[in-house]
Amino acid sequence: MSQFDLNESQLAIQELARRFTADAITPHAAEWDEKHIFPRDTIRAAGALGFGGIYVSEESGGIGLGRLEAALIMEAMAYGCPSTSAFISIHNMSAWMIDSFGGQAVKDRYLPALVTMEHVASYCLTEAGSGSDAAALSTKAVRDGDHYVVTGSKQFISGGGESEVYVVMVRTGGEGPKGISCIVIEKDMPGVSFGAQERKLGWHSQPTAQVNFDGVCVPVENLVGAEGEGFRIAMIGLDGGRLNIGACSLGGAQRCIDEAVAYTRDRKQFGQSIAEFQNTRFMLADMQTELEAARTLLYAAAVKVTENAPDKTRFAAMAKRFATDTGSSVVDRALQLHGGYGYLMDYPIERFWRDLRVHSILEGTNQIMRMIVARDML
Repeated sequence: MSQFDLNESQLAIQELARRFTADAITPHAAEWDEKHIFPRDTIRAAGALGFGGIYVSEESGGIGLGRLEAALIMEAMAYGCPSTSAFISIHNMSAWMIDSFGGQAVKDRYLPALVTMEHVASYCLTEAGSGSDAAALSTKAVRDGDHYVVTGSKQFISGGGESEVYVVMVRTGGEGPKGISCIVIEKDMPGVSFGAQERKLGWHSQPTAQVNFDGVCVPVENLVGAEGEGFRIAMIGLDGGRLNIGACSLGGAQRCIDEAVAYTRDRKQFGQSIAEFQNTRFMLADMQTELEAARTLLYAAAVKVTENAPDKTRFAAMAKRFATDTGSSVVDRALQLHGGYGYLMDYPIERFWRDLRVHSILEGTNQIMRMIVARDML
């Protein structure tokens, strides 16, 4: 075993996630996509394996694994459905934030149902007027005795209208990042409402909607961290979220490589399998080489985030940028190798092509990732 090999426990969790994917996700993913089905039963089944609290502490009911193990799980599930895997990633980020920064009361109230995924959680940072400029958010929380009164809206929220729990970044102070706090809001609190489901290119197996807060009274004990710490907590959460979304690109792209290998072996043109042509072989070799490079960088970044290394944020940004760009490029070439058939819904390639496209936008655009890396370098 070399320093670059997975250890026995990591291989075991990877195999568990792969078996779960083969049995519970891959056979159904095309139908979920076509009919826009949010597979709550499958998500609960993932929770039964511990996948709803992957890096939530064991004391809080999670399985207390590291970020590399989480990436292995997300990569394995994305082999069947990147959309569903990404949703579970977002839920894990939200649950981890409550566990890591919340007081005992908020942990006791929400984590038992979140780690089993009987309830699911959404992460609410983005607003219509603050996307990449996240610190410009305007949703306000005004202290009123033992409650905060929350007013504003959040945009592009995965799980919007379905999730029971929303981990929300709100403005409790002045302008800029130091005026932002983090608070947990429940779906059924008076004043919470949702916009229409967004009509998306991909990610059809998970709901996405605007979340609105109209004078919502939230107990002070639902604050996660202290006032003014919300932006820092949100950014720490995104280090792990970026790894997971990169891992979803790895899993989706590997599936498309495997599909392309099988297709080019079977497809015959000019009297021979198209896998016999040098051009096909060179394309496949480049696709696998680039994906392995992205995988190695992402695994290294995951270890740095787990160990709280000083360069963890730089590496998480590099890995997210490289894995998501590479994943989309690999899937695009896999579609090309399928020819016209790759454009049809009869084959899975076009679904992965649609699902992976958003990965270079969310959890911080890949342009913002470059800014993070360059700022750290300089």
